[in-house]
Amino acid sequence: MTPKRLPFLSTCVAGLSLPPVNAFDDVQISGIAWDSRQVQPGDAFFALVGEHFDGHRFVEAAISNGAAAVIGTRPLIGLAVPYVQVQGDDRLALAQFSAAFYDHPSRKLVVIGVTGTDGKTTTTNLVYHILRTAGIQAGMISTVNALIGDQSLDTGFHVTTPEAPDVQRYLAQMVDAGLTHAVLEVTSHGLAQRRAAEVDFDLAGVTNVTHEHLDYHGTYQGYLAAKGLLFEALDGGAGSKGVPKLAVLNKDDESYTYLAGLSDARVLSYSLDADAQADLWAGEIHSDPSELRFRVRGLGQDFTIKTPLIGRYNVSNGLAAIGLTAYGLDVPISAVQAAFATISTVPGRMERIDMGQDFLAIVDFAHTPNAIDQALKTARELTEGKVIAVFGSAGLRDVQKRKLMPEIAAGLADEMILTAEDPRTESLDAILADMAEGAVRGGGVEGVTFWREPDRATALRMAVRRAGPGDLVVTCGKGHEQSMCFGDVEHAWDDRTALKAALAEHLGIPGPQMPKLPTTPADQ
Repeated sequence: MTPKRLPFLSTCVAGLSLPPVNAFDDVQISGIAWDSRQVQPGDAFFALVGEHFDGHRFVEAAISNGAAAVIGTRPLIGLAVPYVQVQGDDRLALAQFSAAFYDHPSRKLVVIGVTGTDGKTTTTNLVYHILRTAGIQAGMISTVNALIGDQSLDTGFHVTTPEAPDVQRYLAQMVDAGLTHAVLEVTSHGLAQRRAAEVDFDLAGVTNVTHEHLDYHGTYQGYLAAKGLLFEALDGGAGSKGVPKLAVLNKDDESYTYLAGLSDARVLSYSLDADAQADLWAGEIHSDPSELRFRVRGLGQDFTIKTPLIGRYNVSNGLAAIGLTAYGLDVPISAVQAAFATISTVPGRMERIDMGQDFLAIVDFAHTPNAIDQALKTARELTEGKVIAVFGSAGLRDVQKRKLMPEIAAGLADEMILTAEDPRTESLDAILADMAEGAVRGGGVEGVTFWREPDRATALRMAVRRAGPGDLVVTCGKGHEQSMCFGDVEHAWDDRTALKAALAEHLGIPGPQMPKLPTTPADQ
């Protein structure tokens, strides 16, 4: 999307919190790029400096591709186009520049932010569906897609918050479409890298903050501090939009005390424990393969929720969504109940795959210790038979969780098959060896209760073959994702398609073709 009237470079630079170092010639710009290969004629090119790259090395390539201006943090002279040397955090500058380029769209929308380690995509979808069910014109930016009116836009292969120019562009499209509200899923990487820094949030909610991304943030406290940036962005009072700022926090989570102290915005707490003295709490929880029911109490309300979403952890996600909508935005309880009853299963989140087999088959995105724990506890509730889990652990990511996840799973699943999950440039065999060590630590016996199978397709076939009537097979870690990374290459992969293919082969019926990976044996 290009603004109807092309802004000048000086207009966007004026949006920076720190003035530029140098004088520069003004020029109109038609877009923003941070990858020289993606530059279109008329774009402003941001020469970002990252941990493993320096965008200043690609300035000439950007100009060759048509960049009308260049913005960076290092002194450059003799360029064929205007150059702006900015001060401070270059990613914050990119966010501020992008917001100014699109005329600060978030100031024209009521913006709800959702963060957390696990459950944030489901909660974001719930909030969006509640608003739409209540007749509110809302858009959504999640790590799966962006929904703007009748448009659904893919936001990328792997899950994270889009870069700042994309966030601002999506929000501007919402304004142009006549929407009044926006729901934005915000990751810790997105917050730390300032991708949502110039979004004017009105309400913010958290699901939980558990063990994840310590490879990037270093410590749990560093990870928690990144999540906290969303709540620091809330200012007290009604703001310019007439909506009181609100933080919706999970009182059952260790993040509660820290996050509650970050802002002077009003805090609404929720809990699954009636004795926790939270503002909202849930009881009378019932979960089966077809429905989740629970009763919500607090703030003078007492009502029942019924939803096709399954798993007790979705009660917490549901309370967060209810806090943000029914109490944060005065959405009628009847609309909340109708939305829960009609919401579709979120892709790759405890999603049932039914090819006519006599056992349950589920795809879930669980890829953290807490998520594996919750997914397998839910699986145990859904069957009296065996639970067979298939999962891996990503390369170049948090190393500690490689042993933690199978250690937890060993106590919940009857059988588990450890397999590939985005090994990237790491040795897959070494990753599986770490996981096997964790499985043994949790009481697993290799060759009896768990197996290592590098090829994910073969692992799924094995799980399906081992399942009997009434059992449950759950494949975790990939969810809705459409690729798997080996080395530096993304290979087409969808767990849902692969599980359907394994089931169809097992049943001897027509089905999708099993996708192939670099680990796939030559005869398959």
